[in-house]
Amino acid sequence: MEHQPVETLSYSASVAELEELVRLMQSDKCDIDHLADYTRRATELLAHCRSRLTATEEQLRDTLAALRDE
Repeated sequence: MEHQPVETLSYSASVAELEELVRLMQSDKCDIDHLADYTRRATELLAHCRSRLTATEEQLRDTLAALRDE
């Protein structure tokens, strides 16, 4: 299974892929030979989502602080 690098994905694309991986891993069609790869990819996607959320939170905090300073 060929994947885009997580750094190039938007937050919503990352979440969508993560949801698809979870559905796949929970299904009867989950290929046990690829389970470690699915788990690794899911971990990468989670880290990317957390990073994007943290960056957005910091930007919002800075923006709100600038508004209070005006």
